[in-house]
Amino acid sequence: SLVGESMEKPLPYFNNNVHGMQTLLEAMLRHNVDKIVFSSTAAVYGEPESVPISEDAPTRPANPYGESKLMMERIMDWAGRAYGMRSVILRYFNVAGALPGGEIGEDHRPESHLIPLILQVPLGLRPHITVFGEDYPTPDGTCIRDYLDVMDLADAHMRALDHLRNGRGSVICNLGNGQGFSVRAMIEAARRVTGHAVPLRVGPRRAGDPARLVASAERARQVLGWEPKVGIEGIIASAWEWHRTHPRGFSL
Repeated sequence: SLVGESMEKPLPYFNNNVHGMQTLLEAMLRHNVDKIVFSSTAAVYGEPESVPISEDAPTRPANPYGESKLMMERIMDWAGRAYGMRSVILRYFNVAGALPGGEIGEDHRPESHLIPLILQVPLGLRPHITVFGEDYPTPDGTCIRDYLDVMDLADAHMRALDHLRNGRGSVICNLGNGQGFSVRAMIEAARRVTGHAVPLRVGPRRAGDPARLVASAERARQVLGWEPKVGIEGIIASAWEWHRTHPRGFSL
């Protein structure tokens, strides 16, 4: 799920995602499985015309990762028409945070998500955080993203399962808080939560990064009865508890 890597190596993304989805749906068909909850992404929208982004916004992915996810969505739609498969497609914006209490959290190898990378600085694992581009058309020049707590994400999944078990039809829902925070704003929030200075440096833009991605999650509220509950400092606080007690991830 690395946008930059997908720009450099698109074929593995199409093989894993598009061919993988075809294989999965074929197996579902063979075994009479007719319901699926799918983890999609805000990357299907590309550079949006306006924010907040609704599910009816144009889908113009700016990278192979987003393109492959959109193709997966379309394959599911055609499978639904032909075979009666029903799906809830959840277009995640930026998921972060950890299980309250710090027992389960993010551990990517290599790490690519913003909040864990920021928190590596107060942990002493890196000297600074790099901000990729400060010349975007945003108030402070850095990219703006919508952040969603992992526990709110889990709640949305349970509601999606109930939606399908209750015999309701296929639907696509954005999952986000509906608020945008710039990279610089996220660093400031991490400074407040951790009490650390978190030095930053500015690097070049990454290919395929849209300037602003903020969700409208109104459909999830209406159709699934879902409401995000955790704000940005709560997200960072739970992540900080996890990373503070597991500085090397699950290896410790």
